[in-house]
Amino acid sequence: MKVVLVVNPYASGVSEARVRAVEVELEGVASTTTLLTERPGHAIELAAAADGDALVVLSGDGGFNEVLNGAPAGLPLGFLPGGGTNVLSRALGLPRDLEAASRQVAEALASGRTRTISVGRVNGRRFGFSAGIGLDAELVRRVDALGRREDGKRPGDTAFIASAVRLLAERRARFEPALEVEGHGRAAFAFVANADPYSYAGSIPIHVAPEARFELGLDLVAPRRVRAATVPRLLRHVVTGRGWRDVLHLHDLDRIEIGCDRPLPLQADGEDLGDVEHAVFEAERGAIAVLV
Repeated sequence: MKVVLVVNPYASGVSEARVRAVEVELEGVASTTTLLTERPGHAIELAAAADGDALVVLSGDGGFNEVLNGAPAGLPLGFLPGGGTNVLSRALGLPRDLEAASRQVAEALASGRTRTISVGRVNGRRFGFSAGIGLDAELVRRVDALGRREDGKRPGDTAFIASAVRLLAERRARFEPALEVEGHGRAAFAFVANADPYSYAGSIPIHVAPEARFELGLDLVAPRRVRAATVPRLLRHVVTGRGWRDVLHLHDLDRIEIGCDRPLPLQADGEDLGDVEHAVFEAERGAIAVLV
């Protein structure tokens, strides 16, 4: 058996020692070739050219997303936590501890154990766990604007929370309807979930759409408007998925089409995809097999 291991050496949880520890686990069950990414988008290219029986990626969610967008159809994929948040690997049930996660993926390789899941697609870009227009995409952009540390690694959850507080303060916690969900009315911003949790804040899972499942279609959660008085309900809903009535919630959809009043930021798996005035979200049911 041959396995290709794609590694993002700039991910916050990746070091030479950790890469070697992963290689030891994988080499116990398969011949392993390790490839290091060198630039944004490189993991897409490496995944597309992968010559093996399985592809494992050691990265954060950005690298996971690139592999999803490059991997050949039918190739089993493994996602090892090498970033700060690692939403996809955690939502799939893998431990946050890299050694334990590597051992589980190696065992899945040895036994041929996979799980078939759906993925989302927005304007042609695949995503594993979430995408959004407006609020969360703006937060992603603001954190990216902070730049990277001297070691090339991105800011963590603390920077994200601080950016969220500043954004709410700047807007005076007021978000008026700015987009139209085709067939369902207007909303201030939109969260699209392929799984639950939608994300994590440290060890705390964010249950924006608690009914979302990897085996189903997409869920949409779109607050119709936000005012200062409703921010506590918004925060409760973001954490628990409950506690707010003035929100559009759609479950297990194959397609969601959204038009924006003006260009709004779009994100997929925490990656900034630029500003859009129109977005089409589609579910690819049963799209990939993952090693779990």
